[in-house]
This record gives sequence, C-alpha cells and structure tokens, in this order.
Amino acid sequence: MVMKKVPSSIKDERLIVKRRDQMIKGAVALFKQKGFHKTTTREIAKASGFSIGTLYEYIRTKEDVLFLVCDYIYEGVKDGMEQAIDTNEKGIPSLKKAIQSYFRLMDDMQDEVVVMYQEVKSLSKDAQDYVLKKEMDMLQMLELVIENSLPTSNSKEDIQLIANNIFVQGQMWGFRRWMLQKQFTLEQYTDRQMHFLFEGLQVTKEA
Repeated sequence: MVMKKVPSSIKDERLIVKRRDQMIKGAVALFKQKGFHKTTTREIAKASGFSIGTLYEYIRTKEDVLFLVCDYIYEGVKDGMEQAIDTNEKGIPSLKKAIQSYFRLMDDMQDEVVVMYQEVKSLSKDAQDYVLKKEMDMLQMLELVIENSLPTSNSKEDIQLIANNIFVQGQMWGFRRWMLQKQFTLEQYTDRQMHFLFEGLQVTKEA
C-alpha cells in the first residue's frame, strides 16, 4: 500500500524497499534530534547513505519521507502486537499477557513512537487518516482481548475506554521513560498499571 501512495521512478521494488528502509532509519534519528520541519532532505539523504539525487528517485517531497516513517512505525507496532497477542485466548491471564507484550513493544520502539506522535500532525489530512486508521486497528485488537477476558457486564463503550487507557499507558512509558525508569523497571511499571486496572474493574487476579 505504501508503494502505491508514494510513487518512485525506480521500477525494482526490492531496491525501493531497501532504499526506503535506509531512508526511514536515517530520518527517524534526524526527526527525533531536530524535528521534521528543521530537517532538510539533503540531511536525510546523507543520513541514508546516498545523494540528494538518489533520494528524489524514491520520493517526491519531504512529507513523503515522513509518511513512510509513520507508516513503517505503525506497521512495526501492529506486526509486533499481532505476533504477541492471541485474540482467541480467554481469561485474565491472556489480557495480562497482551498488556505485558504491548508495553515491551513500546519500550523497544520508544524512539520511533516519540517521532510518530511529534510529527504525524505535519502530514496531509489524507495521510493522517491513513496512518491513524492503523492505530484504530491496533485498538480493536486490544478491545477483542478485553472483551474475551473480562466479565460480560462491561459495555462496548467501557471496553473501548479500557483499551484506550492501556494504549496510552504503554505510550506513556515511551514518552516518559527518562523519568519513570528512575523509580520503576519496565516490569514494575507494567505490574503497577495492571494492578490499578484490575482494582478499578474489581477483577479477581488470576495466575
């Protein structure tokens, strides 16, 4: 889908994937350090390991690079969640496993997630809608785990709110890890957040 949204003058799709992967890795480091608007395409090309002319064979504008970065990050988080979370499992242990897996993923992809939330506002409306749809897909995955794991007395609205709370708590570790890790390890942070979640829901802990 990305290949269709960001045209390239290169026909070899394997080369497109390779060069864009280099571009994304270089851009993430620059966007975190300087921000999207202060980063130039020449700097992106240099960080990617090729010339400015080569860069423009794979993108048209600097916003194309940002779109590729955001799309790559969302795909990475979504793939990680799909690999770690079994939406068919039932019971509290499956929800705890899903939360632990998601929080670990946020820890592993801290730099990328910070960049994404800092810069997604710089995308066009269509591009924002496209990448944010992927976030909705991830939220729906959590909602399904919650629905399978908690008592049926919870309304659809409650389940959606619980999923959003978990989603934001995982991101908070990434945004504020520099401070939180002075008090907690990732495991301790995860345990405390699950404690508050289950206490609030008055769910009896299992295993």
